[in-house]
Parts: sequence; C-alpha cells; structure tokens
Amino acid sequence: MSDEIIPFRLEIPQSDLEHLRSRLSDARWPAEQPGAEWSRGVPVAYLRELAEYWRTAYDWRAAEAELNKFAQFVTEIDGQRIHFLHVRSAEPDATPLILTHGWPGSVVEFLDVIGPLTDPAAHGGDPADAFHVVIPSLPGFGFSGPVIEEGWNPARIGAAWVELMSRLGYESYGAQGGDWGAFVSPEVGRAGGDKVIGVHVNAATFGFIPFGPVSEEEKASMTAAELIRLDRLAHFTSEGSGYFRIQASRPQTLAYGLHDSPIGQLAWIVEKFKEWTFPAADLPEAAVDRDRLLTNVMFYWLTGTAGSSAALYYEATYTRSRHSTPSTTPTGVAVFAEDVAIRRYAQAGAHIVHWSEFDRGGHFAALEVPDLLVADIRTFFRGLR
Repeated sequence: MSDEIIPFRLEIPQSDLEHLRSRLSDARWPAEQPGAEWSRGVPVAYLRELAEYWRTAYDWRAAEAELNKFAQFVTEIDGQRIHFLHVRSAEPDATPLILTHGWPGSVVEFLDVIGPLTDPAAHGGDPADAFHVVIPSLPGFGFSGPVIEEGWNPARIGAAWVELMSRLGYESYGAQGGDWGAFVSPEVGRAGGDKVIGVHVNAATFGFIPFGPVSEEEKASMTAAELIRLDRLAHFTSEGSGYFRIQASRPQTLAYGLHDSPIGQLAWIVEKFKEWTFPAADLPEAAVDRDRLLTNVMFYWLTGTAGSSAALYYEATYTRSRHSTPSTTPTGVAVFAEDVAIRRYAQAGAHIVHWSEFDRGGHFAALEVPDLLVADIRTFFRGLR
C-alpha cells in the first residue's frame, strides 16, 4: 500500500450478515444468576431482547449507507493499515481537526458531530468556527485492524496521526479525543510540535487523575465535585476495572470468546455503555440510540477486531511512554457528568488553558451530548486559530 491514500467504501458481503443472524438464532444462553439486575453483569433477559432486535430489526445496510455518505480512505502508516473519514468544510478558513475515538468505541462515535463541526452555519453556529475533520480508526480497531505487529501504544499512534495529517497536506491543526483518544491526542501534540495548535480531551483518565492514593490532607482541600470524582474513580478501580485487567494481560485468550460469539461481543460492549453513560443507573438506550450502539458493535464483529482492539490495553501497559517534562501544547478539558478528571492533577503534565464541567453527559460525549461537546470544542479552538 506504501503511502498512497486510497478511497474506501463499506461493502460488507451479504453472507456475513446472514452468518451473524444465524449465529444469533443459534445462541446458547446461560442461566440468570441470582441477585439484583446488572450487579453481576448484563442480565440475560435484557441481552436476549437486545440480541433479538439485532437479529430481526437492526438494519446494517442503513448504517452502511449513512457512513458511506462521508469520504473514507485507507492508507498504510508505519506498516499498519489505517482507515479514516476525511470530511472537508466548505469554509475556506476552516481549521483541520483530527478526532480519536476510544474503546469500546469506533468512528461511529463521531457521526453526529461531523455536520456541526464542518458546517456550523447550518447548525446554528458561526462559520468562523468551522473545521475540516479527520477521523481515523485506531490501529487494531474496525477497518484499521487487526494489528500486524506489537508496539502500537498511544505514543506510536500519536506519531502516526501526525504523519496522516502531513499526508493530507495539513501543516497546522488541532487534536481531540476521549477515552483512548484522550491518551492519543496529547501524544499528537508532542509528536507534532508547533504544527498542533491545541489538544482538547474528554473522558480523560491517566495524566488527568491522581497517581496513587490521595492523602486526607489533600482531600480536605478538594471541592465537592472533586471528591465525587475521586469516589467514582475509587469505585472504578475496585469494581469496574476487571475488563481493563483482562485486556491488559490476556487479550489473546479473551479474543477467542468475543471473536467467535456475537452474543459475547455484544455483552462485553453493552455493559460499558450501561455503566459509563449518564445517567448510569438507566439502560444504555437512555443515553445512546440503540441502532447507533449496534452499529458500533458491528465495527468490532464484522472486522473480527475484538482481540486486536483489546491489545491496545496490553501495549499501553507494557510499552508505556513516560514523559519527564510537561506538555507545552495548549490543552482544553471537558469534564462530563460521569468523568473523573481533576484539574489540579491535570495541570502537572499538561498546559491547561481551558477547563469545562458539565452536569450531564457521560463517557461517550460525542454520542450522548454532541451539542455540548461541539460547543466546547468550538470555544476552546476559537482562541487558538
């Protein structure tokens, strides 16, 4: 493939869709465990109903057509196939912006923000806030997968994104991302240097939270909002990080079950949409459209990338790049209602120039509250153009 940029369209064979329906029909279901719903994982009744909807009502061809409305491409960077959307604004002075998703997300996360970002005038905004958007699939995820060699940690991905933006002819641009995107986007800033005018993140964790225990003296100086985030982080560490530990230690073993079973893949992803969206006490559909959620699951199932996407946790754990000096790239942080970022810790390693806090929205902000995320991105970059 070399460094050529090749147009790409989603054209999944009908046989793949029929195979999925067959596997859903023939699923072997476990017994429901005793106890409160969701306390031991995804309830059988809920998942059976969702799987039946996936089998009989969900329309992949409609989702495929929606995605194919946007220009898509593939290229090879550092030996790895990279799939990306590239949507240019009609505004001549639009700012290039590379958007990075996380796990268990995909480029599907950003479908509702492409229009407002590229054509703000058509969405009640100022044309001066327009962006050209580049939305790559992370290496090992979706149509950028599977990975063909080890070592694809956030620093390597950040360098690959800088190369991608260079190939597209952009010499000055911004970076935005959540979850893994909040790891990768600061690395874009480091690798791109002066080319990167700013980095905006949401769903930020490592580098934006305390490293290790927090003393009682430190807690005494915290605001009520910071203490709530600290409690949320403690709960995640003790109760909600099992998936992380498995993916960071045994991604290959996990891959057998998720790659072979659409029910397993669905459960593995939908649990996180239930726990990480706002309000977390409700079903995922309270925050994210059911069809959009299933399209996101399809990006994992159709590409067979459950294992290679999980491997990003392994790579980040065992090939982590530690920086001895703070980043100098202007950084903006959006903290939504289910996020855990705390400014006093973020400032230790990042040049924070913008900080917003919201009382709604969760981990998947681009899906849950695209209006709030778009507005915050516009505000942050408005002073950096």
